[in-house]
Amino acid sequence: MPSRTANATSAAASTPAAAPPAAEAAPPTAANWRGVRAAIDIGSNSFRLEIGQLRGGRYRRIDYLKDTVRLGAGLDDQGRLGGEAAERGLACLRRFRERLTGIPGSQFRAVATQTLREATNRNAFLLQAAEALGHPIEVISGREEARLIYKGVARLQPSDQPRLVIDIGGRSTEMILGVGPLALRAESFRIGSVSLSMAHFPDGRYSAERFQAAQVAAGAELEEALEPFARQHWLEALGSSGTAGAVSQLLAANGVSDGTITPDGLRWCIQACLRAGSQDRLDLAGLKPERRAVIGGGLAILYTLATHFGIEALRPARGALRQGVIFDLEERLAAERTPEHHDLRDDTVAELQQRFQVDVAQAHRVQQVARALHERLAPRAALEPQRELGWACALHEMGMMVSHHDHHRHSAYLLGHVDAAGFSQNQQRRLGELVLGQRGGLRKVEAALAEPAFAAQLLALRLAVLLCHARGSLGVLPPTLVLDARGARLIPPEGWATQFPRSAYLLREEVKAWSRHPALKLQIAEG
Repeated sequence: MPSRTANATSAAASTPAAAPPAAEAAPPTAANWRGVRAAIDIGSNSFRLEIGQLRGGRYRRIDYLKDTVRLGAGLDDQGRLGGEAAERGLACLRRFRERLTGIPGSQFRAVATQTLREATNRNAFLLQAAEALGHPIEVISGREEARLIYKGVARLQPSDQPRLVIDIGGRSTEMILGVGPLALRAESFRIGSVSLSMAHFPDGRYSAERFQAAQVAAGAELEEALEPFARQHWLEALGSSGTAGAVSQLLAANGVSDGTITPDGLRWCIQACLRAGSQDRLDLAGLKPERRAVIGGGLAILYTLATHFGIEALRPARGALRQGVIFDLEERLAAERTPEHHDLRDDTVAELQQRFQVDVAQAHRVQQVARALHERLAPRAALEPQRELGWACALHEMGMMVSHHDHHRHSAYLLGHVDAAGFSQNQQRRLGELVLGQRGGLRKVEAALAEPAFAAQLLALRLAVLLCHARGSLGVLPPTLVLDARGARLIPPEGWATQFPRSAYLLREEVKAWSRHPALKLQIAEG
C-alpha cells in the first residue's frame, strides 16, 4: 500500500492511511480560509474529522483526526443509544470542535450514519452532539452515504473503468457501481464489522463454527445484491476506509500480499484468528489494537463479498465518505457563488417531480408567490432556508399520486422517506413538516413552529397554496405582505376581495388558524 502524507499536494496522494498528530498540522491563517472545507464522519465504529483545501480543482489535506468511539456498540436491545459509547462520542466531538476553531460553519458539514439511523432516541443524542460540536449534525440515508463514498473515491482515484466500490462500516456495508465520476447504483446493507462481531464473537473468542455462522448471516443480508452487483457489471473492485484499509495493512505488514485483498489472503487472516483462539491473543503485525474487537466480523463480511461476488482482488481506495462530503459541500457553495454551477438537490427535486407526476406549472406558481412572500417575512434569510421553501413548493403535491384526499399527509410521508440524493434525513424531515403544514390546522406542526425561520417558511407556503388554489393565473397582483411589530399584515389590492371572494374567505380562515398560535400573528386589511 503506497505511503501517503498529511500534506500531499496531489489529489491522488491526499488520503493517508493513518491520522497524523493534530500538532503536526498547523491551522491555516485567517487569510487562507478561502477554499478550506471540513467534514466530520460520525460512524458506527470511528469518528473522523478531515480538513482540506480546494484550489484550482486540486485537493490538499490540511489535517485528519480519527477516534475509535465504537458508537454502534452502545445500542441496546430496544435500539436506544446511551451509556459509555454516547459519552465517548460527545467527548470526541468536543475535541473536534477545538480543532475547527476559526473555520466558518458554512464551510464544514457533520454527517452521521447507520447507528444514528437506527437509534430510537437519536434526536435526544443529536441535540447533545450539536451542542458539543457547536454545529448541526445531519443524519444521512444509506444510499446517500454510498453516493458520497463514491464521490470521494472517484475524485481522489479517477478512472474510466466500471468499478465496484465497497465500504464496510461498523453497522452497515455500502456497495456502489460507477463509471468515472458517476455512481450508477448505490446501496446500503445493514451489516457491519461492529454489529457482526457483537452477534457472533461477543466474548472475543474465535472458532470455525462462529466464522461460518457469521458468513451465513452476512450472506443473508447481502443476497439481494447478488445480481445488481454481479461480476459482469464491473472491471475493478476498490475497498474504501475502515475494514478494507485495516485488512489491507495487515496483509501487507505480514508479507501476504502488497495490500491487495484476495480470497487467499482472507483465508490466511481467518486461520490466524483461529490459531490465536481469541482477539486478546491475536498478535499480528499491522493490526491496530482498536481493530481487534471488530476484525472477526469485518473478515467474515469481506470473505462473503469476495466469494459471493467473484472479487479476486480488492484494492484499497484513496477516497472515503469524509472526502465525498467535502466535495459535495464544495459543489453546494459553488452553486451559491455562480449561477453556472448546479446544486444536486435541484436535480433530485426535478426527478421527484417527474417520478410522482407533479403538476409542475402549479408548483411553479406556488414557488413564485411563496418566495415573494417569504422575502417580506424574512428579508435577511440565508440562502438555504430560501431553497428549502422552493423545494417544498416544488413537491408539496407529490402525494397526489397516492390520493387526492389528504394529499399533504402523503406528500409529507413520501418526502420524509424517499431516497433523495443530496439531502440529509434531517432536511427531508423538515421539508416533510413544511408540506404537512401546507393546509389545515397548525397543531400537527406545533413543535416546529417554535422556530421563527420555520414559521416564516410555513406561512409563506400556506399563503401561496391558498392564493394559487384555483390553479391558474392570479390575474392581478396578489396581496402584499408587511412585517411590523404587530406581526404580519396582508394588504390586498383595491377591489381584490370583491374580485376573488373565495380567496378572501380562505385568507380570513387563515388568519383564524394563526391566531391560535403565538409563533406568528397574521392580520389582513380588507381591500
